[in-house]
Amino acid sequence: MSGIFYIIGTPIGNLGDITLRQLETLESVDFICAEDTRVTLKLMNRYDIKNHLVSFHEHSSQADAQRIIDRILSGENCGIVTDAGMPCISDPGEVLVQMCAENGIEVRVVPGPSAVVSAVALSGFPARRFTFEGFLPVQKKERAERLENLRNETAVMVFYEAPHKLKTTLSDLAAAFGDDRKIAICRELTKVHEEILRMTLAEAKEYYSVHEPKGEFVLVVHGGRKSDQQNITIEQALEQVRCLVEMGERPVDACKAVAKDTGFRKGELYSAFCTE
Repeated sequence: MSGIFYIIGTPIGNLGDITLRQLETLESVDFICAEDTRVTLKLMNRYDIKNHLVSFHEHSSQADAQRIIDRILSGENCGIVTDAGMPCISDPGEVLVQMCAENGIEVRVVPGPSAVVSAVALSGFPARRFTFEGFLPVQKKERAERLENLRNETAVMVFYEAPHKLKTTLSDLAAAFGDDRKIAICRELTKVHEEILRMTLAEAKEYYSVHEPKGEFVLVVHGGRKSDQQNITIEQALEQVRCLVEMGERPVDACKAVAKDTGFRKGELYSAFCTE
């Protein structure tokens, strides 16, 4: 009889946010898969938990994953944790959950704090609907395509970002959604230096031009209005075209994408762009 695979949420910053069930599960499973064993060890030492840790991260191989699955199939119970928050969401643990499903292994969740949900709650934005976008692609063309797909999104959007990329991301978001779009910038959630800034994207760019970003960020961007694209001027449409071109799109493809969103003709935009 196979064992059970436990998805175990852990605190996103404040170790005091651990739950009794999380502690019990971390102690009772036969072994724990950790994204970074050094980070997980700090949590386990805090609560005097002694258990065997197995490293499983984005660079782990298919063979590494299969060894874990084989141990569960042999009857061992396994828990998985990430460095902070809920594992298996935009996380290497997704692979193991899929393999468990393919092998008929029971999967249970031991829920915990989530940076995404916490940030949405703190934003103050209407959030009957929100979309989690994680980290934007690094490659310019892929990033441009992702933002283009989100241009008409009316739901609140949530992004993760590292401090050294924050300024670039804020500029790209402003180019895609407009300088006046509202954003809630959540930094170091639940930690000593937790900070929530609510402003426009233009104000955010200005703020971080004089304040060096530090810590980990969750960005909550207000959704667009359905009428946003209906009153757009050709100058604003051309600015969208320029933004896409700067991020690696061919001018003809950028004009085609913007034309679809704004109602202007592709040829009209292309002619105006080429004569600038």
